[in-house]
Amino acid sequence: MHTFLEFIAILAVIIGTAFSVLGVLGFIRMPDVYTRLHATGKVSIFGVVLLLLATVALTPLEFGKGLVLIVLLVVGGPVTSHAIGSAAHRIGIPMKRAIRDDLAAIEQTPP
Repeated sequence: MHTFLEFIAILAVIIGTAFSVLGVLGFIRMPDVYTRLHATGKVSIFGVVLLLLATVALTPLEFGKGLVLIVLLVVGGPVTSHAIGSAAHRIGIPMKRAIRDDLAAIEQTPP
């Protein structure tokens, strides 16, 4: 059983590290705040969750604690990305090569 847990942990570390590296590359390569948030907000959460699963499999960390941390990451990551994106739009950071801006019509209508 210990060998199986080691195999799962090694696999999770490799995949989690790959997700994290892809998030960093997306952050570097993407042109504006909004597309960078997509790369870092979604991909990095998967990377951190997989690395945490590897930690739970190999260390004496209780499974309940690991599950609570995973739930907090999965709930808090998208909320944080949305808050950053909303703040960037409110202060007027433009989108690069925007095709459509659904929030522009809402902001121009009088209350």
